[in-house]
Amino acid sequence: MSLFKSILASALICVAAAGSISAQGSYVPTPQNVQSRQEFDSMRFGIFIHWGIYSMLGQGEWVQEVSQIPYSEYSKLADGFCPSKFSADEWVDAIKSSGAKYITITSRHHDGFSMFDTKQSSYKITNTPFGRDVLKELSEACQKKGIRLHFYYSHLDWGRDDYYPIGRTGHASGRSSVQPSGSWSHYLSFMDEQLKELLTGYGPIGAIWFDGIWDKDEFPREEQPKIWNFAHQYELIHSLQPSCLVGNNHHLVPFDGEDIQIFERDVPGHNEAGYSADNGISTIMPLETCQTMNGSWGYRITDKDYKSTADLIHLLAMTSGKGANLLLNIGPRPDGTLPDEAVQRLHEMGQWLSRYGESIYSTDGGPTGECEWGVSTKKGNVLYLHVINQISEIVLDGMVPAKNKLKESVSLDGDTITVSRDKKTGKMTVKVPENLAGNPDYVIRLTFQNNI
Repeated sequence: MSLFKSILASALICVAAAGSISAQGSYVPTPQNVQSRQEFDSMRFGIFIHWGIYSMLGQGEWVQEVSQIPYSEYSKLADGFCPSKFSADEWVDAIKSSGAKYITITSRHHDGFSMFDTKQSSYKITNTPFGRDVLKELSEACQKKGIRLHFYYSHLDWGRDDYYPIGRTGHASGRSSVQPSGSWSHYLSFMDEQLKELLTGYGPIGAIWFDGIWDKDEFPREEQPKIWNFAHQYELIHSLQPSCLVGNNHHLVPFDGEDIQIFERDVPGHNEAGYSADNGISTIMPLETCQTMNGSWGYRITDKDYKSTADLIHLLAMTSGKGANLLLNIGPRPDGTLPDEAVQRLHEMGQWLSRYGESIYSTDGGPTGECEWGVSTKKGNVLYLHVINQISEIVLDGMVPAKNKLKESVSLDGDTITVSRDKKTGKMTVKVPENLAGNPDYVIRLTFQNNI
């Protein structure tokens, strides 16, 4: 059992006994929420989908902001949006074949366009020539094929007048500089009503994945929950679907009421992308790294710089070694199809996971941490060594007590692995075969008598 699971279980016992102790501020996850966290934590691999009318311009999901397009012009894209080749079944089939266990899709991005049949705005996909509710179709396909569905939802909006005062983005949208009466409270109510629609009309939803509060990062962290009314918003989500998790891509230490900690473009503990300097690493909630398959979130027609399948497998192993899920992004084309390069990588990752998935799914991060050769994962009495970089031997010192006997040492390719062990200290030296070139992640399985 991972650390966060143990803490959550203890928290619930304490709350039942004392009525006030919580593992996360005043928020106490319900038994349904705890179970959902555990299920999410076991999945390890999901697919992120950034899709909207911005795909028509082929310049990514930030094109309205980057190109400084006024809302009055940008919004006209909706009049021509007709992804005639979209098939929810084909999407879910391709994603399921990759070994991914869940999908997170943009229900409304920063441009404010709703990809579902909302009653709160006319700026939505069912008012386009396409006329269909893609989230409804995707929900039905996911339920039919056993894939969990999550919804991305933007706190930020570049078009609405009631998103006032404007934050650090969206200044070229052409909105009035005069504050409308009661604007911010009206905007908060608008979001509440859309969340109600998403959580009552689309079947079981695994998580709501928020993004965009960094638009008002001139305010300190402690003021953010009040600005965005998190207490009410998170409670609303948990009341409508107790098993629905809440994640927020705010790049900060998690707030009370959140269930997932998100790391954008970085493995937990890293900060190469520059978003993770202030967020720490939670020990009481599941972790998720979101990363692009190429260099873009939304469809960018010129971006052919796709990561190799080997690099994506490395990333999956690294996140699993940190006890985190990998949420890997795809930006569909404006016609509703997935890029060929993405489909190819989904297929190849699925082939790898069909053979090595036991070292990824339902595992916890292993005791080695990150090493020059790779990482480790563990499950019960089994330790998996993910050898990403060639090395002659791996030394494991002080990680498994000597009294916990080693029963078997093999690779998941069927090779017998030689292990020497000090009977007093338990120190192990694992011999790694030579010439691993071509194998993106050589997995060694060490099985012990007792749990690790």
